[in-house]
Amino acid sequence: MIRTGNVEEMAGQGGIADPRLGGHFRVNAGGALLVGGRTADELVSQAGGTPLFVYDRAVIDAKIAALRAAMPGSVELHYAVKANPYAPLLAHVARQVDGLDVASGGELGEALASGMDAPRISFAGPGKRDEELEAAIRAGVTLNIESEGELERTASIARQIGRTLAAAVRVNPPFDLKGSGMRMGGGAKPFGVDADRVPSMLRRIGELGADFQGFHVFAGSQNLNVDAIVEAQTQTLALVADLARAAPAPPPVVNMGGGFGLPYFPGERPLDIERIGNTLGESLSARPDILRDTRFVLELGRYIVGDGGVYLTRVVDRKVSGGETFLITDGGLHHQLAASGNFGTVIRRNYPLVHAAQAAAPATERVNVVGCLCTPLDRLGEKLMLPRADVGDLVAVFMAGAYGRTASPERFLGHPAPREILI
Repeated sequence: MIRTGNVEEMAGQGGIADPRLGGHFRVNAGGALLVGGRTADELVSQAGGTPLFVYDRAVIDAKIAALRAAMPGSVELHYAVKANPYAPLLAHVARQVDGLDVASGGELGEALASGMDAPRISFAGPGKRDEELEAAIRAGVTLNIESEGELERTASIARQIGRTLAAAVRVNPPFDLKGSGMRMGGGAKPFGVDADRVPSMLRRIGELGADFQGFHVFAGSQNLNVDAIVEAQTQTLALVADLARAAPAPPPVVNMGGGFGLPYFPGERPLDIERIGNTLGESLSARPDILRDTRFVLELGRYIVGDGGVYLTRVVDRKVSGGETFLITDGGLHHQLAASGNFGTVIRRNYPLVHAAQAAAPATERVNVVGCLCTPLDRLGEKLMLPRADVGDLVAVFMAGAYGRTASPERFLGHPAPREILI
């Protein structure tokens, strides 16, 4: 290992590790960012231009392997397609996980096309349309029922087409995942069935002759508090054990949701997944007999793919206004809404961002990196320090693997769609 300033040359790792790159990416001898062993310029040339999302399968594979090692062997791992449905990435992930979770008919089609077996796909989300319900029933995927009305509508469709309904109940728990970026449970919610209403729904599932598939409990997302995640998992086990007593059969599957967060900003620390796994293993070992033969699932999306993506955008203008320097790029919030601070964040903070050709160079100027849209909301980096960047240079925005292109208003102002590649 050779130290060079604040970087380290790592033997056999295809470049130099730099702590500013989050531990997942490296720089070459000239200080240029490497993703999958290639420079940003090489990747842009391969893809045919910018803006460009690059997804590094090695980073994704490492996250899945770490999860497998940390979680109890009896716990299955599902990927939430909403995090990133890019077809090559989805097919790659599908080969390594135990199931996929979708939230629309479109995602259902993408999940089936990935090669995942239909019985290993579950479909959640409020407001499922009749045609989506029919497609799911015909395919044989599990429907996570979100209301009494949806149950009756779905059962009617199943009777009309002569198929058996595979139904799980999505439960709106009487608790949430404390400290989550998005709280999906507790209180009045459009998601799931309030826990006190679930027993009557379970009896109705039995009356309808549906194939009861268990429970889905998703209390929150993007959480970096181990204690909060452990507490929610413990409460989930107690809740489903209690509800299972009213079910037509012991639950075959309990999807415990996920909530595992990623550190995006300075001061945030990665989750101790080993501690989560150890505690979950202890809880499952002591679970009630009614859950003895139940399969338990963790549903994760962002945690698997979020830090495996980089968004590359090119500087098209450099200007000074009011004493501040602006680097104007050909990308922006229409592709990477979350990085602009307009996707569920209360206080805007900069996503990690570097000058791609000088990722290891000292910062020399304070700049604002903005997109090409006619709105002051289009900011990728505000008042941050970078090496000098000029027209034609590439900027790399990290943490771009989840909730990027498909979570952004891509058609706003009619700019071209971004490119995507899996390397």
